[in-house]
Amino acid sequence: MKPARVMLVDDTPSRSALLEQALLDQGLTVVCRLESAQGLIKNVEVHQPDIIIMDLESPDRDTLENMTVLNQHNPKPVIMFSDEEDSKIISQAVQAGVSAYIVDGLNPHRVKPILDVAIARFREYQALRKELKQTRDQLADRKIIDKAKGLLMKTKGLDEEQAYHTMRKMAMDQSKPLADIAQNILSVMELLTP
Repeated sequence: MKPARVMLVDDTPSRSALLEQALLDQGLTVVCRLESAQGLIKNVEVHQPDIIIMDLESPDRDTLENMTVLNQHNPKPVIMFSDEEDSKIISQAVQAGVSAYIVDGLNPHRVKPILDVAIARFREYQALRKELKQTRDQLADRKIIDKAKGLLMKTKGLDEEQAYHTMRKMAMDQSKPLADIAQNILSVMELLTP
């Protein structure tokens, strides 16, 4: 198994060098070191780290905004070490996509277990997010199918089973998903209705 690729964001260069050495000692690869979250999104695109470790005295608004954008478009497990104990800041960091927020400071011996937990939590969260999206998509498809079925029943005088069977046959004949056929029916009926 190849070593995890880590991006370091640390506002203290000397501490960053110590952290990098601790990560190397744990068998990890540091692909990039930044002194702030400025340029974070671009650097993540370029270096494609497996995990991001941030060690900041206090995450500022710009850092949290960068984290939010990153989490929406290119999510990665993020561990944030900070001196900031404010529960509001911690909550904002977690909402921005931080997988683990550690207030007690960075101890090189604790890095590996923290990484393992953060990666596991990140994967679990991404799986839940994917499942939620699939459920929402299925619900939206179901609504479209039901609406098209109702329209066929009304305009063609079909019962529910006949309307569903008609759409299903069209879907099979055209090798398209049933929801696409339903959307096409709704679009055509919309054009024909004055």
